[in-house]
Amino acid sequence: MFDKTREFLVKLGLPAGDAYDLPTSDKRFPDGAHFRIEVPTVNTALACKALLEEADRIGVTINRIDETYGAFRHTLEELKEYVAICKHYGVALNLSVGPRAAYDTSATRMSEQGRVIAYRLRGEEQVVRAIEDVKRIAEIGCRGVLVYDEGLLWVLDEMRKAGELPANMKFKNSAHNGQGNPASFKLLERLGADSINPVRDLSLPMLAALRQTVNVPLDLHTDNPPGSGGFIRVYEAPEMVRVAAPVYLKTGNSCVSGHGQLTTAQNGIDMARQASIVVEMVKRYYPEAVQSKAGQADMHIPE
Repeated sequence: MFDKTREFLVKLGLPAGDAYDLPTSDKRFPDGAHFRIEVPTVNTALACKALLEEADRIGVTINRIDETYGAFRHTLEELKEYVAICKHYGVALNLSVGPRAAYDTSATRMSEQGRVIAYRLRGEEQVVRAIEDVKRIAEIGCRGVLVYDEGLLWVLDEMRKAGELPANMKFKNSAHNGQGNPASFKLLERLGADSINPVRDLSLPMLAALRQTVNVPLDLHTDNPPGSGGFIRVYEAPEMVRVAAPVYLKTGNSCVSGHGQLTTAQNGIDMARQASIVVEMVKRYYPEAVQSKAGQADMHIPE
């Protein structure tokens, strides 16, 4: 069915459809690993420290954390504290662009239409402010940026190429952009995304089709807070790794009520324990999968 359309998609380098045969991915991280563990919504330096201390105590490797409150909502002192903590533990750090729809003055963001707009920027002045926030992130020594707008992603990549931003900056495309199909992912990779987070509820065949389309790592949620569905997919984590490697398995958000909240030290401890469950499942059901060691991943923090 739809043979001509499918044939044309294949000519574009896209899969003919979702990969229901669930083929095993042969792609890997540069260090040869299949997966890394990422903890998002680590929105205070206090939570960051508690998370990594607990992970160290229970023997779980955290490869990357994401701050999602917004860089412009933290003092320079706290941002520098994030950098110091992550550098100490050999963990990559993504700080998020502050200017976004959720903090804008538009009434649209509170409407039903605003739910579709997601976190994207409104107007060129917001693009300018977002770029300034990324420059602020770079100045304190962080090289990982969580981006919520595909136009901004393109501009940041052009600035990186032109030397206006450090050449080792890394741009992670957020799930809040709302992409979930191979065509969108191919475009995001061309725009400069270094890893891409699809919408959170994609099936395994959908994820396998995304992996057939792009080479950059996929950032896949294994659990979520009630605010974005509340699902917990830890038993699917091994198959996520198998069909979509290289992947960042995103875990810990089921311990909080929402993505944008300020997190406590106890939240950080709970997130570390949730991460340990995900790692357990991968080791139990896909034991040949290799996780990157601490410090082997791109730390996003210069020496």
